[in-house]
Amino acid sequence: MLVTGLVTVALLAHAASAATSASPDKVLSTHASLLADNSASLAFSLYQNMAKEKDVENILISPVVVASALGLVALGGKASTASQVKSMLKAEKVKDEQLHAGLAELLSEVSDPAARNVTWTIHSRLYGPSSITFAEAFLKKSKKHYNCEHSKINFKDKKSALKAINEWAAKSTDGKLPEVTKDVEKTDGAMIVNAMFFKPHWNEQFHHKMVDNRAFLVSRGFTISVQMMHRTGLYGHYEDVANQLTVLSMPLAHKKSSVVFIMPFHVENLERLEKLLTRKQLDDWVAKMEEKAVAVSLPKVSMEVSHNLQKHLGDLGLTEAVDKSKADLSNISGKKDLYLANVFHASAVEWDTDGNPIDPTVYGSEKMKSPKLFYADHPFIFFVKDQKTKSILYMGRMVRPKGDKMRDEL
Repeated sequence: MLVTGLVTVALLAHAASAATSASPDKVLSTHASLLADNSASLAFSLYQNMAKEKDVENILISPVVVASALGLVALGGKASTASQVKSMLKAEKVKDEQLHAGLAELLSEVSDPAARNVTWTIHSRLYGPSSITFAEAFLKKSKKHYNCEHSKINFKDKKSALKAINEWAAKSTDGKLPEVTKDVEKTDGAMIVNAMFFKPHWNEQFHHKMVDNRAFLVSRGFTISVQMMHRTGLYGHYEDVANQLTVLSMPLAHKKSSVVFIMPFHVENLERLEKLLTRKQLDDWVAKMEEKAVAVSLPKVSMEVSHNLQKHLGDLGLTEAVDKSKADLSNISGKKDLYLANVFHASAVEWDTDGNPIDPTVYGSEKMKSPKLFYADHPFIFFVKDQKTKSILYMGRMVRPKGDKMRDEL
C-alpha cells in the first residue's frame, strides 16, 4: 500500500510538473500588444526619413527602443508635448500609466535572454544641463518603466562631456560600442542616449571553420574585403522576380524571432528597394516565402552605428518636445526649462557563426537537393522580427561593412 501511495504521489507530481512546463507563454497585455504593433509601423516611417539623408551608409534602429525613448519623453512631458507621443504611437486612447507599463512590458519581453537565447544589452541615460534639478517623481518612474539612468553634464567643457558620454556607452556594452558621437551641436537641452549591443544566436549555427575572406561590393566600383560565413539549410525563401529581389528568413534560437534579409538580385544602391518598403509590402513578401534549401553566405562582421534621431522624430510629429520655445518637459525638473536637444540611438550588432548544433538528419534528403543561393556580397536590408509580439527588434541596412578596400575600378 505504501509503495502504491508513493507511486501515485510521484505520478501526480510528474503530471503537475509536465502541465507547468507545457503551459503557454504569458500572454502580452492588450496595450503592450498595441504598442508592439504601432512601434513597428512607426519604424518604417522613421527608416524612410533616415534613408533620405545624404552621406548615411549603414542604418540600424530598434523600433521597440525608439518607442521606449518616446515613452520617456511622454513621461517627462505635459499637455500637448506628451500627447504628441501618443499620437505618434497611435495610442491616443491608452492611459498614461498603461502607456508606460505597456512599453516596459514589451521591452522586457523581447529582450529576455533566457526566452529568446540572444545577447541584447540595452542601456538608456537621460542627460540634462548642469543647471537643472531632476524631480524625484520623474527619477523613480523613469527608472521603474524604462530602467533609465540620469546624469547632469557640463557642456562648457565639451571635450570632457563627449568623453564621458562615449565612455559610459562603451562601459555599458562591454566595449562593443566604443563611440556614440564625435560632436554634439545642441548642448542646452535634454539628451536621451540609448546604447545597445545585439548578437543573434542562430537556430542552427554556421560552420565555424567555413569562414573565409571574400569581396563585398559596396558599389560596382568599390569593393572591400570581409570575412564571410557559410551554411546550407532549410529556410523561408522568396524571389520577387518583378522587383528583382530575394527575401530570406533565418530563425534565431528557440525560433521566437528571425532575421529577414531583403537583397536585390544585382549590385545597386538600395534606393529602389527602399521606395518599395512598407509594412504591408514586407508582410506580403514574408507571406509568399516557402521553405527551401538555401546555401547562405553572410558577412561575419560587427556593425557599430549611431544616429541622432531628434530631427527625424520632429519630422514625424514630435514637433513640440524638440522646439525650445514650445517644449513642456516640466515633469523632468518641475520647470519649463528643458527641450529635447538630442536623441542618440547607438547600436553594435555582431553577426557571427554562433548558434545551436546543426541537425545532420536533414542532409541527404530530397529537400536539400539543388539549393538556392543567397550570397550577401552587396548592400541589403534586414529585419529582426519577433514572432510572439509581432514587433520588430531591429531594422536596418548594410551598405558598407567594416573591411579593407580591395580595389576602386570600373
